[in-house]
Amino acid sequence: MSADLTIGFLPLVDACLPILARECGFAEDEGLSLSLVKDMSWATVLDRLLYGHSDAAHLVAPLPIAVTLGRGRPAQPLSVPFVLGLNGNAVTLRTELAEQIGDPENLADPASLAARLTPIARDRAAAGKPLRFGVVHRYSSHNYVLRYWLAACGIRPDKDVEIVTVPPPFCADALRAGDVDGICVGEPWNSVAVESGVGVIVLATAQIWQRGVEKVLAFREPVLESRRSDVESLIRALVRAAAHFADPANWEQNARILAKPEYLDGDSVLIHRAISDRLLLEKGGTIFHYPDFMFQYREAANFPWVSQAQWLYSQMIRWDGGGFDSDEAEKAARVFRPDVYRSALQGTGEPLPSASSKVEGSITTRTPVGAQQGDIILEPNSFFDGKVFDPSHMKSYVENQF
Repeated sequence: MSADLTIGFLPLVDACLPILARECGFAEDEGLSLSLVKDMSWATVLDRLLYGHSDAAHLVAPLPIAVTLGRGRPAQPLSVPFVLGLNGNAVTLRTELAEQIGDPENLADPASLAARLTPIARDRAAAGKPLRFGVVHRYSSHNYVLRYWLAACGIRPDKDVEIVTVPPPFCADALRAGDVDGICVGEPWNSVAVESGVGVIVLATAQIWQRGVEKVLAFREPVLESRRSDVESLIRALVRAAAHFADPANWEQNARILAKPEYLDGDSVLIHRAISDRLLLEKGGTIFHYPDFMFQYREAANFPWVSQAQWLYSQMIRWDGGGFDSDEAEKAARVFRPDVYRSALQGTGEPLPSASSKVEGSITTRTPVGAQQGDIILEPNSFFDGKVFDPSHMKSYVENQF
């Protein structure tokens, strides 16, 4: 008899793994029956999870940490035993702004792009009409990576520019209406803006932080503990889905599946581009290939590194205000659950890191790392400004950000 699990998601390409686990039979092979529920905003996906209408959710990575810590709402402990993907977002500017500062044939160098953006941002701020960027949620990797890039280049978020929330399916409409000057969003919504002629993709978030954590699978902690066996079965199904997703032989089929009305309800051509790391940066332009634009497998991509949760928490402190709190930092770190991931995959052919944390941004070349099971080689995970995040020195890292 199958165990039933309901998973909430947003219509984004990086919701692919639960969808493929269901559609390709990987969940069924693990004795699971998956019901997938589509929403239009992260707030709704979260509410559905917290009120027990779903068992798990496809969420932006910082959000389970914020909920656990009681940021913006009463605290509820959430757990993340699986990372659904790394990177996969882009910065898209209104066409008129992009023409002033960008090169439509290429993704821009982050520092050079910011240098060209700075005088425009300052002029607009001085005139009382600051540039406005849309991100998908206050507690999203989109928000933190965008802010990290701007601040590192001398553009002050909330002073020189405004940052507002726009649900992913409405990002292109917000550009068209002039409500925002730029968006940071996942696919296919950057490409929808390009095809509509209202935006130009100028930057991939992978250029700001290579291998940056993006989406996760989150459970209410009591649900994870009470249904531990089902959660581990789901992890095994999702890993098979990730390997399937990353195989070029499956890209066309996967694009058609994701394009279905009950999932992304979108253009399979745009979805196929994202899956294959190819982007049309400007309407009428040529396709640009950016390897590993989306990253769903290899290099322990699905492993919930505690150091990723700790970096996200460091940004939460930076932009929410308040100082470093060691007890709160410990709670944030415990949201990511490598112990559950290891338990699910122990004895399978999947590689398992021997460590649960690493120095983020420290890997600049292909590097073999210690493995509990199998062999793991990690590729660069650099931040564009060359800085590193050592979670054992989080307090000083946070203090030096201001």
